[in-house]
Amino acid sequence: MVAGRIVELSRRGVVAVGGPDAEMLLNDLITRDMPKAPGQAAFGALLTPQGKILFDAIILRDGERFLFDVPRGLAADFARRLGFYRLRAKVEIADLSEERIVAAAWGNGTLIVDGPSAPDPRLPALGYRAIVPAGADMAPDFVEGTAAEYDAHRIRLGIPEGGIDFAFGDAFPHDADMDQLGGLDFKKGCYVGQEVVSRMEHRGTARRRFVITAGDGALPGPGTPVTAGERALGALGSSAGTAALALVRLDRAKEAMDAGIPIVAGGVPLTLTLPPWARFTWPAAVTADE
Repeated sequence: MVAGRIVELSRRGVVAVGGPDAEMLLNDLITRDMPKAPGQAAFGALLTPQGKILFDAIILRDGERFLFDVPRGLAADFARRLGFYRLRAKVEIADLSEERIVAAAWGNGTLIVDGPSAPDPRLPALGYRAIVPAGADMAPDFVEGTAAEYDAHRIRLGIPEGGIDFAFGDAFPHDADMDQLGGLDFKKGCYVGQEVVSRMEHRGTARRRFVITAGDGALPGPGTPVTAGERALGALGSSAGTAALALVRLDRAKEAMDAGIPIVAGGVPLTLTLPPWARFTWPAAVTADE
């Protein structure tokens, strides 16, 4: 039996939010309600009033407080932003990025760590997420891996990551497939940006999506335009070998594939496929009568 992998994700930081009013405040701000019990996690985002992603996070419950697993370079900004909304609420906010580390584990093994852990809320195949003290021993059932191994794992599964595959402040949650990955709750009360997100969901206006790509050769870096002839389809995200993610207009990509027009990024031919977990589909072919 091949041992599972556990990886310290040094690019991730940790922000703790606690206090008597923490859960109420966060439920009014974040696109998902907070996890109710230890061993549970939530995936959500703080949006702009225009509905674009400012920060996304995996959230674990640690006793009566919540630990936000966010991009490390944005942890201090995220803590400050929450402070703007706190007003007179009894909430304590702390950046713990120097004291805690984020770990991801997947494959065979039982995850036992010194800190809160839970199945990754986005997709069971991703494995587990944990937040442990800096310098703590990793789970004994797992072999320590690398961030590159983790990225190859999530890219194979078609999972984008904010700040790598798309720019914060520039993408809607539907662009990042958050509606497909448990990151949006369409039944909860209001949160920042909810009206825009709800309108996109109910009107079915989401046209940009992340898909899995396979390149016919070494792939260029994130942000490289994806084109079909002279037409822009989107942009490449992160890659691992010849596999990558790409944020594309589904309608334009489908038209190019139906017409047999090569899809390329940086001169490298691409094949686009939908993630296996996706509930969205390629648009139906447009006929002359339509």
